[in-house]
Amino acid sequence: MTTPKALRRVAAAGLALTACLATAPAATAAAAERDGGPASAGAGLDRYHHQRLDWRSCVLGPDDEVGRGLESAGARCADVTVPLDYSDPRGRTITVAISRLKATDTRHRIGSLLLNFGGPGGPGLANSVLVRGAMKETGARYDVIGVDPRFVGRSTPLDCGLSNGPVLPSAPDRAGFDRQTAWAKDVADRCRATNGSVLPHITTRNTARDLDVVRAALGERKISYLGYSYGTYLGTAYTQMFPGRYDRVVLDGGIDPRAYNPRLMRGTENEHERALDGWADWAAAHHADYGLGDTRAQVRATIDRVVAAAEREPLTVGTAPDVFRLDGSQVPSVVFAGIASDLDPARVGLAEELSVLAAAADGRPTRVSPGFAAFLRGAFTSAGSVTGSVQTAILCGDVAAPRDPEEYWRDIERDRAAHPLFSPMTDNITPCAFWDAPREEPTKVRRDAAALIVAASNDPRTPYRGAVALHGMLPGSRLVTLEGAFQHTSFGVYGNACVDDSVNSYLATGRLPGKDRTCAKQS
Repeated sequence: MTTPKALRRVAAAGLALTACLATAPAATAAAAERDGGPASAGAGLDRYHHQRLDWRSCVLGPDDEVGRGLESAGARCADVTVPLDYSDPRGRTITVAISRLKATDTRHRIGSLLLNFGGPGGPGLANSVLVRGAMKETGARYDVIGVDPRFVGRSTPLDCGLSNGPVLPSAPDRAGFDRQTAWAKDVADRCRATNGSVLPHITTRNTARDLDVVRAALGERKISYLGYSYGTYLGTAYTQMFPGRYDRVVLDGGIDPRAYNPRLMRGTENEHERALDGWADWAAAHHADYGLGDTRAQVRATIDRVVAAAEREPLTVGTAPDVFRLDGSQVPSVVFAGIASDLDPARVGLAEELSVLAAAADGRPTRVSPGFAAFLRGAFTSAGSVTGSVQTAILCGDVAAPRDPEEYWRDIERDRAAHPLFSPMTDNITPCAFWDAPREEPTKVRRDAAALIVAASNDPRTPYRGAVALHGMLPGSRLVTLEGAFQHTSFGVYGNACVDDSVNSYLATGRLPGKDRTCAKQS
């Protein structure tokens, strides 16, 4: 593929997380979607479906690396106008930014392939270039469409003015939990005060509706779709809301839609423990390089020592201008972020980061790599506010969360003995505890969909059992399993020929494998 490292970074970033009845107009539109009728019938969407797109350069300025990458690949960009509120299509409008790499094999063109790399809230314009490379010769037969979902990236923006990005903070003790509770309430209050008029409309169901407007504006009767991580939930929602409007659907890192909620990471502790053990074994074999311990137990003891030091006093890492102070609520997030893949670049990256943190715990001066500095800046400073704002808004806007802080604390305490590193993160309170109730019920899977589901058997972020459950809910689907990999999302990311060939064959022919397929991890 063309840019494997870039695609791995984008895909690995994915997923970092009782609904009210809809209002009458929204419920009517939803019923029309469930019944399979055209979404435009009586909904006033014709002007959106028939809009003419203004395709232009993707470059916004001299420092626009994303735009230059798209331009050099031959992509063009456009803004699609969509209603903020689909129950009031004559009201306020917003824009959804898209990029397009047009099919070069026009004689055998299949159609448009829309992309979502998860998050939720991850930008998608550049993904058209990355996926075109992963698709090899099949890519030439598609218009590959990158999408910045509503309020993401170059679409109409959202920023609540937060001091952090999309991270799961840890609550190691009661005092820390109380601070996290105050933080969660402050985030909800800030978003309500700054963007209260749009928050109810930042949902997966509305993003799916936007995708259908994009479909129509592109002049397509049907679209194909490739979704990673959270993007599998969005893709599943689209198949249920717009039956007959999709062609080929690939869902990589599948989520059980019945389990989707603001506490997405709760219940993934065992998967993360196994992933951390796998990384610790690797780090022990490379003790001479990183000095973290020469056994799994020693490596994990080093992590515990670093976390304990940060809980006593924040660790100072880096040199000016990249100086960061990480406390006990933040250091576990570094470990959590580093174990989403067992590819060597990810394993090396986490080893280097923990070496820096271990040195800081010992009071020694440290330097941080540009990549580590970028992660810390996006996770723990206001530079991550935009991404943190929209991810929070989507998760909280889709499904209601428990309101009582004590419920979260009880979960942490109950699970702490078995999972002392992960439970204070995965069970922790989120701003959704203080969010306004969602306006719609989440999407229910009532229809079959002939999708290709891809999953790694040891995926720590979206556990394999979720993909199996989704496969069971869609009996016409097929499941491709990457056996033995500690990997979150696989196609074009992991470099497994069996997985990549399975997906590309389906995208090329439209024919699912005759039966489920297991792909061996390549050593």
